[in-house]
Amino acid sequence: MADYNQPLGGNEMPRFAGPATMMRLATQPTAEGLDVAFVGVPLDIATSNRPGTRLGPRQIRDESRMLRPYNMATRAAPFDSLQVADIGDVPINTFHLPKTVDIISRFYDEVLGHGCIPLTLGGDHLITLPILRAMAARHGPVGLIHIDAHADVNEHMFGEPIAHGTPFRRAQEEGLLAQGKVVQIGLRGTGYAAEDFDWCRQQGFRVVTAEECWYRSLAPLMAEVREMMGDTPVYITFDIDGLDPSVAPGTGTVEMGGLTSAQGLEIVRGAAGLNVVGGDLVEVSPPYDPSGNTALMGATLLYEMLCVLPGVKRRS
Repeated sequence: MADYNQPLGGNEMPRFAGPATMMRLATQPTAEGLDVAFVGVPLDIATSNRPGTRLGPRQIRDESRMLRPYNMATRAAPFDSLQVADIGDVPINTFHLPKTVDIISRFYDEVLGHGCIPLTLGGDHLITLPILRAMAARHGPVGLIHIDAHADVNEHMFGEPIAHGTPFRRAQEEGLLAQGKVVQIGLRGTGYAAEDFDWCRQQGFRVVTAEECWYRSLAPLMAEVREMMGDTPVYITFDIDGLDPSVAPGTGTVEMGGLTSAQGLEIVRGAAGLNVVGGDLVEVSPPYDPSGNTALMGATLLYEMLCVLPGVKRRS
């Protein structure tokens, strides 16, 4: 265990002090030598409503100081078997969205070139498109577990093909997603047309609306998802607005009637055993999160993604 980076413990340094990295881990400039890298993408120039997600990675890192290395529920001990570090933020061009998309893809090409699994702190949901481009270039089309209040399959937004409401239409059009291996969980709210979610179903996506999740454990659903995915490389993308605003108010496009925090955990923990090749947590907007609870939900879900990666040991 001594050969692997460990989060700085709360008995070594007070939790309100120490390095401002994810889980107070070691940092390094590249993914060289790592099994897993936490990466920030401080982007909010693709948002359509309340801004602020450019500050998300920093706030998620700050609230992650509460996280400890061992998962007491699942017995996962990721820092016993994986070399993990925080490699900082992608140096986006905050004045030019198309250039930024290319910058993100190149950055993740480099990370994946080291055989490293990236776990990403967003940033608005557009960031998933360039990450998926890098993923598909490395792994081929990937399965997708998408947790969100919104389908994010708009044809355009104000005539623009890339925005935080368009990434999964572009990903499907570009052949980045494995056929029959996409599930969207938590979709809800109002739409511009009665058939807004039907495009997803027509593509073969499995759509699980929030109403289908109310008052239920999602463990049976995730058993079905595991069977659906098989051994296909899988990417997890979790928009924090998939959770109900009662537990995650700090985001740009809130919708009532969302998933509970426990259901969010069930979804991510239910990915254990899959060939997970990366994940992201997006749309945390600190200006609308004065308590820090939304960022803490995000940090915890990223930790849970770490705990389901291939190669993670479990304590008996």
